[in-house]
Amino acid sequence: MAAACAGSVELGFAEAAPAWRLRSEQFPSKVGGRPAWLSASGLPGPAELSCALCGRPLAFLLQLYAPLPGRADAFHRGLFLFCCRAPPCCAGLRVFRNQLPRKNDFYSYEPLSEEPPAATGDPVCLQLKSGAHLCRVCGCLGPKTCSRCHRAHYCSKEHQTLDWRSGHKQACTQADNLDNTVPDHNFLFPEFEIVIETEDEITPEVVEKEEESEIIGSMGEAPEEELDSMAKHESREDKVFQKFKTKVALEPEQILRYGRGTAPIWISAENIPQEEDIPDCPCGAKRIFEFQVMPQLLNYLKADRLGRSVDWGVLAVFTCAESCRLGTGYAEEFVWKQEITDTP
Repeated sequence: MAAACAGSVELGFAEAAPAWRLRSEQFPSKVGGRPAWLSASGLPGPAELSCALCGRPLAFLLQLYAPLPGRADAFHRGLFLFCCRAPPCCAGLRVFRNQLPRKNDFYSYEPLSEEPPAATGDPVCLQLKSGAHLCRVCGCLGPKTCSRCHRAHYCSKEHQTLDWRSGHKQACTQADNLDNTVPDHNFLFPEFEIVIETEDEITPEVVEKEEESEIIGSMGEAPEEELDSMAKHESREDKVFQKFKTKVALEPEQILRYGRGTAPIWISAENIPQEEDIPDCPCGAKRIFEFQVMPQLLNYLKADRLGRSVDWGVLAVFTCAESCRLGTGYAEEFVWKQEITDTP
C-alpha cells in the first residue's frame, strides 16, 4: 500500500486472492495464513512471539505493507500483528516493524511483474533465503527440530505435538520432501488479501444528517419531559460511539483504517489511552498512531468456539515516529486493545 497523504485515511478490505499474490516477493498486505516475512533475517523468535499472559505461541493475524515516501531506508516497510487465540486467554497481542532500502539482499531492485508466475502450485516454503527454518504449524521462526527425522522445524513443543498428531507421525520416516505434506493444523486464520481504498471525506455529513432525522422522527411522539431527560443524559460515551458508527456506516466492510500520524476512531469512551499509556520507542522517539483493526475483521476469522475466542472493539497500533533504523531486524512496536464489551 502507498502511505496515506497527511491527514488522510485509507481503508482496508478483505478479499480472496490467489496464493502467489500473498508471497513475500509481492509485498502483500494480508490477513491470516503464515506471515510473508519482509526481511529473511532477524526474525522475532519464539520468546517474542509467545503470549505474555498465557505463554502459548501467538497466531499471525495480519500484516501491512506501509513504506515511507522519501525514506531510503524504509523503501520497503512491513508491520506484522500477532494475537493469542488459545482459550481461555485469547488476549495477548504483539506487533513488529521491519524495513529495508530498495537495494537489499532479499528482493530485486526493479518491481516484479503483476502477472501470475508460470508455476503457482509450489509447496509451502518453510525455509527462507537467509537459511532460517520456519515452524511447520505457524510459519514463524522454528529453532526446534523433530528428534527423529531432524527435518521438521517448530517454534515450540506445543506446535511440534500438534503437527505430530496432524500427520507428521506418519510422514516423519518418509523420504519425500516434508514441505509437500504440511497439513491444515487449524491454527492459522483464513487467508485474505487486504485491498486498500482512500476514505471519502465528504459523505459522513450526509450520513450524520440522515441518522439525526431518523432519531428526531422516532422521538416525535415522546413526552417533553422524556426528551429533556434524554438530552441531559447524553454522554461522551454516546458521542464517541455514534462517531464510530457513522464512520463504519460509510463502508461497513472495512476491516482496517490506516493513517500514520492521524487519530484513531474509538468504539467507546472507556479505555482510551492517554499519552503516558503509549511507551516511547527504545530509540527515544515518541510513538504515533499508524493504523487500527476494526471489529469487522472478526467476521472473516472463523474463530468462534466454545469458551473464549479472539475478540476486540479496536486494535490501535502505534509505531516509532522516526521509524528508526533497524538494519534487517524486526522491532517491536505497541498495540492498544479496546474491548468490544465497552460499547453502549
